[in-house]
Amino acid sequence: MDDMADKPTVLIVDDETLNIEILAKSLSNDYRILFTTDPTKVAYLAEQKEPDLILLDVVMPGMDGYEVCRQLKGPDSTRDIPVIFVTAMGEEKYEAIGFDAGGVDYITKPIKPFLLRARVKTHVELKVKKDILKRLAAQDGLTGIPNRRSLDAFLKAEWARAVRQGDSYLAVIFIDVDYFKKFNDLYGHHEGDHCLKQIACALASTMERKTDLVARYGGEEFACVLPNTALKGAIHQAEKIQKAVSALRIPHLHSDVAECVTLSMGVVSVVPSKGHDVESVVGVADRLLYEAKRGGRNQIKFAQCEL
Repeated sequence: MDDMADKPTVLIVDDETLNIEILAKSLSNDYRILFTTDPTKVAYLAEQKEPDLILLDVVMPGMDGYEVCRQLKGPDSTRDIPVIFVTAMGEEKYEAIGFDAGGVDYITKPIKPFLLRARVKTHVELKVKKDILKRLAAQDGLTGIPNRRSLDAFLKAEWARAVRQGDSYLAVIFIDVDYFKKFNDLYGHHEGDHCLKQIACALASTMERKTDLVARYGGEEFACVLPNTALKGAIHQAEKIQKAVSALRIPHLHSDVAECVTLSMGVVSVVPSKGHDVESVVGVADRLLYEAKRGGRNQIKFAQCEL
């Protein structure tokens, strides 16, 4: 087993390889080290590798460290990565520029290894704690899967990405547990909660791609977002969900459609485009779900959405 995989990651950015070697030597026992001498690659590396902290030189050819930091503080994916500037410029005015650019700390050269390790340790620990709080805030307290807040943010981000690509499909599935109020009335809210937990687990088990998201939308409603998925693939995913929940065989003696818990679903796929927003596809998915419920429940209604 690779012990390095469990260590926090530090990305070192400096155009001088000797400086990188000095920093890496001081930190390599406690951190997984990534590095680059090219400041124009930092934003890409930060998004792809997701380091826990970045040590960033200020004076570099092509793009200085302040501009690199400003770039990192734009996108949601890199905004929360702490940046420590490492530079020979120790004057107060330069420190002020660094903090204004979004840095969390400022270390001057020549490097004192004990001070470097202490500063890095402090900010990595803060980052880890913030990440834990962020995950908890994005998680549904009952089922453990992402909550409505996570769903909205993910859907918005995937919509924007699909618009940039220009011809990429985005599919949404809205899911409702049939006659759930009757289930609660018959079996009690404790069993109702247990039922929702089982369904959430079954839904999550059908998600084969890391790019897909299943979330609790609210109450007995769930939703899936499937990037790069045309209607045929989205219908296939809905059918997998239906089979997974059916296989649970959760008794529901007061259901009007089956002896076990069933689902109604609305499925839509769309190619997002400029001039439209994500609410357009959400509205279609919601309408299709309503049609499935009005049409007798325990069924899937679907449509290709044209914008």
